[in-house]
Amino acid sequence: MRAASLAALVLSAAIPVALTGQQRDTAAPIDTTAAAASLQREVFAYEGGGRDPFMSLLKSGDVRPLISDLKLTTVVYDGRFAARSVAVLRDITNRRIYRVKTGDIVGRLKVTQIRPREVVFTVQEFGFERQETLSLTKQEETP
Repeated sequence: MRAASLAALVLSAAIPVALTGQQRDTAAPIDTTAAAASLQREVFAYEGGGRDPFMSLLKSGDVRPLISDLKLTTVVYDGRFAARSVAVLRDITNRRIYRVKTGDIVGRLKVTQIRPREVVFTVQEFGFERQETLSLTKQEETP
């Protein structure tokens, strides 16, 4: 009895396979453009300050401002609490103003230290770091 039920099971499984093969020949071709149009991807957007940290600098060319593009216009130095000191920088290429404190990042430039007449930056370039200093221009006093 077991052999008969096993044979019936095998035959019942084989019949739909044979019918499916016949139906596949007569069926209309599947439209693949509708399947491709409905592809959904997860997209992320960075909305923080400065450049997108997930975008390669080599591809985007977003390395501005350079240290040579910046002019130090004002330093508000707090002798008691140096962390409260603020420097004002102006980008001479597009007239953009940056108000920075110690630890702020402008492009590839990180503000390391603010002194009474100068700002020290750490420039990060492709895995290497170097220090650059930007000083106030000396103003002549009018008599």
